[in-house]
Amino acid sequence: MVKTIASAAMPVDETLEIKKARYSPQGRDGGKRISIVTGIHGDELEGQYVCYELARRIKERPECLTGTVDIYPAMNPLGIDSITRGIPAFDLDMNRIFPGSRDGAMTEYLAAEIIRDLMGSDLCVDIHASNIYLTELPQIRINELHEKELVPLAKLANVDFVWVHGASTVLESTLAFTLNSRGVPTLVVEMGVGMRITRSIGNQLVDGIFSLMRELDIWSGEISGLREPIVSSDPDEVLFLNASRSGIFIQEARHNTWLKKGESVGKVVDPLNGTVLEDVISPEDGLLFTIREYPVVDEGSLMARILRSGERQGD
Repeated sequence: MVKTIASAAMPVDETLEIKKARYSPQGRDGGKRISIVTGIHGDELEGQYVCYELARRIKERPECLTGTVDIYPAMNPLGIDSITRGIPAFDLDMNRIFPGSRDGAMTEYLAAEIIRDLMGSDLCVDIHASNIYLTELPQIRINELHEKELVPLAKLANVDFVWVHGASTVLESTLAFTLNSRGVPTLVVEMGVGMRITRSIGNQLVDGIFSLMRELDIWSGEISGLREPIVSSDPDEVLFLNASRSGIFIQEARHNTWLKKGESVGKVVDPLNGTVLEDVISPEDGLLFTIREYPVVDEGSLMARILRSGERQGD
């Protein structure tokens, strides 16, 4: 069943509509409910494949569905249509206006209606891709204020890395912070790269969503082959590699590999003079979980993140 959860009039007799698809046993609502959200940023498309594949698998084995699944593929439909990160014409990041207000401007009204519809979910999975500049290992990011409740759930989601980070004032205006603060457990997934679909990463997360659904008694099908994530809650474990010179970044290390201290991550080069401006090396042993995808860098640009840790769990 497809339902419009929020709408607003647009110029020239057009209407902006935010929709969800609901899947429930024999079409009757009941049991636990999981909500899958994506498309808050219009240039993040990895979640589009996740929504498609999740719905496809549910329809393939409807007898295994024992609860309700709500799929929201396009929270920012204008952004997706125009390949724009924020809401076009408003110059707004949609993930900075929650919880919104039903009496506010159009964007605030839409945010409030989204929150209203998501309330009552037993779990929400908020799927993001990286931007066009970086590729991210499938990971879940958790505000330390909600660590105790969310980390056990995140471990079931088939991601490679769970990153517990400190509180920040800007997080208070995000969808996840708003829902977690109102009693709806919400996991924020970051994965892949902007403006692209990586099917292997999408399938990995879909498997994880079914694992969460099974844990919540929403899915009775078998789940196997899930990975155990690395969990980091120490801010000193994450190393940021930023460019000291402007130029062209050339990758040399493979993403999602374990690096040794001193191993090359890449180089910043000057294509005009054919010279190397900076050798980018790993300062410690660790997992390369973020790598720069877009080659042009300015001084200070993020080129990589490395999780400083001894060994991959399970090795």
